Amino acid sequence: MASPSPGKKRMDTDVMKLIESKHEVNLIGDSLNCFQVKFCGPSDSAYKGGVWRIRVELPEKYPFKSPSIGFLNKIFHPNIDLGSGSVCLDVINQTWTPLYDLSNIFDTFLPQLLMYPNPHDPLNGDAAGLYLHQPEEYKKRVRDYVSRYAMEVSGGGDGNGAVDDDDDESSISECSFDGDDDMEMEM
Repeated sequence: MASPSPGKKRMDTDVMKLIESKHEVNLIGDSLNCFQVKFCGPSDSAYKGGVWRIRVELPEKYPFKSPSIGFLNKIFHPNIDLGSGSVCLDVINQTWTPLYDLSNIFDTFLPQLLMYPNPHDPLNGDAAGLYLHQPEEYKKRVRDYVSRYAMEVSGGGDGNGAVDDDDDESSISECSFDGDDDMEMEM
């Protein structure tokens, strides 16, 4: 019986590392190539309290080729396409290296993208314009999208989709993932 390729071993290792981390991962099908990750907005940003589902697809040539990621529920951000959820992030799209792993994406790259958008290379021109010229309106719109598309109902359940707003010392806000389908992208 042939042993798995080094790339396949690395893929399996990285996915298992992500599953065993603080991130909640739901596999899609029987393979480790496609899955969803629950991603919480950074607590020191306008995205605080938001919970997004990120679809991750690992190419056959992973880790030498970058994963494909996209937001499944809506998010208002200059570098994220509002319709498709595609992410414009150089470290994933152009400068990916096998030195990176999946944890880097969710622990560093995505939180940094949300906190420090690049409005000069936008996928969402409206968000970029507001970010550059009307920052308070931009933050207001972000908060509106968080409350409309990225909130989970708290355990106590007031029914309005609010997340408990406890402060913590981490850069990622606390949240739970129940797999409900109410967060799917609405067109």
